[in-house]
Amino acid sequence: MQSEIVPIVIYIASAVGLAVFLLVLGNVLNPRRPSVVKRMPYESGMDPLHDTRRRFDVRFHLMAIAFLVFDVELLFLYPWAVAIHRPRQAASPGVEVAAGDANSRAAEAMSQPGGGTAPNFAADNGAKAKAPATVRAGTATPKAAGGRAVRSAGGALAAGGVR
Repeated sequence: MQSEIVPIVIYIASAVGLAVFLLVLGNVLNPRRPSVVKRMPYESGMDPLHDTRRRFDVRFHLMAIAFLVFDVELLFLYPWAVAIHRPRQAASPGVEVAAGDANSRAAEAMSQPGGGTAPNFAADNGAKAKAPATVRAGTATPKAAGGRAVRSAGGALAAGGVR
C-alpha cells in the first residue's frame, strides 16, 4: 500500500512546487513600471468608449439565471441517463416531472419577446423604437451614430457611444 501512494505524493508535491516556483519567479522578475496606460481598462486594443461599470437591463440577468437553473437541472439528469442500461427502459416519475418542468420553463422563457434576451425598446420608451446602429466599413457617419468614430486594426470604422 505504501509503495502505491509514494508516486502520487511525489507527483502532487512536484506540481505544487512548480506552481509556487513559477509564481515567485514571476514576482521577482516582474518589471514594475506603472503608467496611466497600463491602468486603463482594456477593450480590444481600442480606447475605452464609456465607463466600464455601466448598468445592464435586469432581463439579461434573468436570462443568465434561467441558464444556470437549466444547466444545474441537466447536471442532475446526466447521472440518471448514464444509470439506465437499456435504452427503452421507462423513466422514473421524478425524472419525467423534472424534464417536463424544464421544458415548460424553457417554453415560457422563449415565449417572451426576443427569447427573453433582447430588451424591447418600444415597450420601454413608450415611443417609436430606435434600433441600435449597425456600422459597416466605409459607411459610418459618426455624428449620426451618436458617438465618435474609431478605426480598428483592419481600418473599419466603428461607432462608439451608441446606446
